[in-house]
Amino acid sequence: MSFKVAIVGATGNVGREMLNILEERGFPVSEVVALASRRSMGTEVSFGDRTLKVRPLDQYDFSDTDICIMSAGGNVSKEWSPKIGKQGCVVIDNSSAFRYDQDVPLIVPEVNPDAISLFTRKNIIANPNCSTAQLVVALKPLHDFATIKRVVVATYQSVSGAGKEGMDELFTQTRAVFVADSVDVKKFTKRIAFNVIPHIDVFLDDGFTKEEWKMVAETKKMLDPKIKLTATCVRVPVFIGHSEAVNIEFEKPITADEARDILRDAPGCQVLDKREDGGYITPLESAGEDATFISRIREDSTIDNGLSMWIVSDNLRKGAALNAVQIAELLVERGLIQPKKKAA
Repeated sequence: MSFKVAIVGATGNVGREMLNILEERGFPVSEVVALASRRSMGTEVSFGDRTLKVRPLDQYDFSDTDICIMSAGGNVSKEWSPKIGKQGCVVIDNSSAFRYDQDVPLIVPEVNPDAISLFTRKNIIANPNCSTAQLVVALKPLHDFATIKRVVVATYQSVSGAGKEGMDELFTQTRAVFVADSVDVKKFTKRIAFNVIPHIDVFLDDGFTKEEWKMVAETKKMLDPKIKLTATCVRVPVFIGHSEAVNIEFEKPITADEARDILRDAPGCQVLDKREDGGYITPLESAGEDATFISRIREDSTIDNGLSMWIVSDNLRKGAALNAVQIAELLVERGLIQPKKKAA
């Protein structure tokens, strides 16, 4: 069986990565269609050794398309995902538009694959926030073993999480600093070059940002509503790769050695944890990799049943594009979707 797949937002960082990963993993496609706004019409993107011309979303008929992977932002998704779903095409949405809709499953295949069966309610499946995706991949096997009570996380999020504009701003600001030019601030609220910014997304009334709220809500929806989580989300001058310093309190005893063994065997996880110089992962090494890497696993003596660890992953891959393609693979593996018959 092979499937007709459309990528909406194909010209963006994540859209291009989705095309790369579809080809890398050999997803069974009969045809791939690249879609974007009208201003991108005619732009070319790569799919393996093929070149695809981008077509306008608002002129495309989804009635013969099996899967639409949506990476064009929340407003576009809110307008188009329900329409596409009603045409019998399953939407895998990378935005936050439907993550908190009880009729839309929020899926990380290593964490809650069984929830995917709920997609038939709206023909939409939500992809989680990039910082949440890597976190829950590491938390899930530990939760199964010792039951997590509370998580405290500080993120170190790369500028690619803010799209091409974020990456461009880090590049141009860094260059400006080196040649003593004026530094222009456009995408971020303060200078990002040689700086860190404790502010991602908008502020809420309680003082947390929406990015921090997303991590709480999504972890509860996918993993366990009883887990208490608090986050501080920080933008750092790194191009690709989100890092997280995570402190976990469990209901049952768990040692650092037990955690290492559990995580080594867990799907999607890779442990790199040597107590020596360089015996840990950094975002630089995670770029281009599929795994969620875990380092610096150690026991927290300030609480009962506590662990601290360092979690790193390529946010464009597991945090977005890879997870979306894995969701599509899960649909196929479980026989939840069949290719539409071609018109005679």
